[in-house]
Amino acid sequence: HRDPHHYTQYMFPSNIEPEPKDLTVGVALHGVTKFYGSKVAVDNLNLNFYEGHITSLLGPNGAGKTTTISMLTGLFGASAGTIFVYGKDIKTDLNTVRKNMGVCMQHDVLFSYLTTKEHLLLYGSIKVPHWTKKQLHEEVKRTLKDTGLYSHRHKRVGTLSGGMKRKLSISIALIGGSRVVILDEPSTGVDPCSRRSIWDVICKNKTARTIILSTHHLDEAEVLSDRIAFLEQGGLRCCGSPFYLKETFGDGYHLTLTKKKVGRGENIHPYRVIN
Repeated sequence: HRDPHHYTQYMFPSNIEPEPKDLTVGVALHGVTKFYGSKVAVDNLNLNFYEGHITSLLGPNGAGKTTTISMLTGLFGASAGTIFVYGKDIKTDLNTVRKNMGVCMQHDVLFSYLTTKEHLLLYGSIKVPHWTKKQLHEEVKRTLKDTGLYSHRHKRVGTLSGGMKRKLSISIALIGGSRVVILDEPSTGVDPCSRRSIWDVICKNKTARTIILSTHHLDEAEVLSDRIAFLEQGGLRCCGSPFYLKETFGDGYHLTLTKKKVGRGENIHPYRVIN
């Protein structure tokens, strides 16, 4: 007789792609839950983020993305469950975890009177205080070149475009060799050209890092992600590579229109566009 469990899996493909076996787990969420009073913002979330991968958190407003990001950065503690960052429990080793973490929040936190280079010198010296002056300047130069900001290094932030400011915020998250990089809607509010440029920066810097990206945009998640985790009402609904999710859930709809054949003498009315 056919195994009922096997039959269910056959009829209804798994919504979670099998985990990769040959990659290092950078961040692991085990049963993470967050309450705000009686409201459940994140509900028993189990999810792994891998080194060398970009994993996107995708979902509508209120899905739990921002709350998850806040717990990953240590801004809020989880009501239940555990978060491990390269084996360190975020509850007991938060200071150690933060030394290896870079964050680009949804809204830029920059000083309008400082230049792009001065920002990186400031954050680099805070992040890696044991660097010599020479090491710091070399790292700042490398980061500016990697992110396409080198020609703007002496410009004050107040004079930069929105796209350049987002690049600078991402540069701050990357400087110091951050092993975990969290990007909260990194391309929000920028023009299409700047958006593509930001995507290039993110992809170029994913080697040896665990990158976690929160976004509302399916196209952004599809272009950047090795894995996409869909959240809804605080829970994980499906997770996998863009290819796996398309194969499992379909990649769109085909709409076929048919028109009644018009006989002789009948009037042909023009089509109306209906919003």
